[in-house]
Amino acid sequence: MMEPEKLPVRKIIHVDMDAFYASVEQLDHPQWRGKPLVVGGNEARGVVAAASYEARKYGIHSAMSSALAAKKCPHLIFAPHRFDRYREISHQIREIFYEYTDLVEPLSLDEAFLDVTENKKGLKSAILIARQIREKIKEKTGLNASAGVSYNKFLAKTASDLNKPNGQAVILPEEAEAFLEKLPIGKFFGIGKVTAEKMQKLGIHTGKDLKEFSLQFLTKKFGKSGLHYFNIVRGIHLSEVQPHRVRKSLSAENTFEKDLITLAEMEENLRPIFEEVIRRIEKSGIKGRTVTLKLKFSDFTLQTRSKTLEQYPEAEMIWQFGLELLRQEDIQKPIRLLGLGISNLNITEEQAHFGEQLRIPFSLE
Repeated sequence: MMEPEKLPVRKIIHVDMDAFYASVEQLDHPQWRGKPLVVGGNEARGVVAAASYEARKYGIHSAMSSALAAKKCPHLIFAPHRFDRYREISHQIREIFYEYTDLVEPLSLDEAFLDVTENKKGLKSAILIARQIREKIKEKTGLNASAGVSYNKFLAKTASDLNKPNGQAVILPEEAEAFLEKLPIGKFFGIGKVTAEKMQKLGIHTGKDLKEFSLQFLTKKFGKSGLHYFNIVRGIHLSEVQPHRVRKSLSAENTFEKDLITLAEMEENLRPIFEEVIRRIEKSGIKGRTVTLKLKFSDFTLQTRSKTLEQYPEAEMIWQFGLELLRQEDIQKPIRLLGLGISNLNITEEQAHFGEQLRIPFSLE
């Protein structure tokens, strides 16, 4: 493990648009402003892709079934997707990013990492750059963005959630470990609901709890991810901003504490995985022609089953093909992991922008 004092020094910003799809709809439809609104689905069926902050007050969130959302808020507004419009605004936002740096790593239409260690404006303050970017986004698009600033991607992403909506936060190097010790384990970027529950059963409720477990213990309990958890709670995350990264697939999976034996159990547990895939599809605007089911058995052997279509399937069709692949042939062994994803995506590689990342004395101020 690399010692903290030897870590590469960077200035990283994570910009995240606030309730992006829902905010675009409210921007373009003034009559919907200030009202609970979701994008995707309808009162009877479908999945919520995004929820306005007014809708979130009713406990509505992305990946929730539309029917349940309608029950929680009877006067909820359902807006259809308009991905062309979302991509148009996303392109405008990225143009602002490139005014400052070519080291931009988009995560979806509405969020990205920026490395501003060396930037086109010659500014020393990453905090100032984040503020300027948010102001320019508001001026150009009429939408609010939040931002997080720190010395690595993990902490910048964590910081961007602290003062949402329409805010920003910074985690300085000397503050990182104390901040992470107090952070609830479910708030750690990259630790999902299932992993958080597993950690809580081990008595890990905060970063401080996590920090008390050895690397050997975490690796035994969480496999390769154990090293990641060991590092991040100490403020160590070495992943660089990758401006040329091209997504090849989009998927979600779940490892179960108890193996699945019956087909009914498998179908029941495939549903939330499918809903997470749809949430990621809706957020990114990506579509794929190949649907793939991933099966890992109790003996750790792996099998994938795929189906490629001539056209990009909609959400319900992805679910039906997922079930079809699951039922394709009898499953003779218990299942410890299920995954579902899409590939053959509707995106092409854009020209990558490269820049040399300088190692300079760190000062977010």
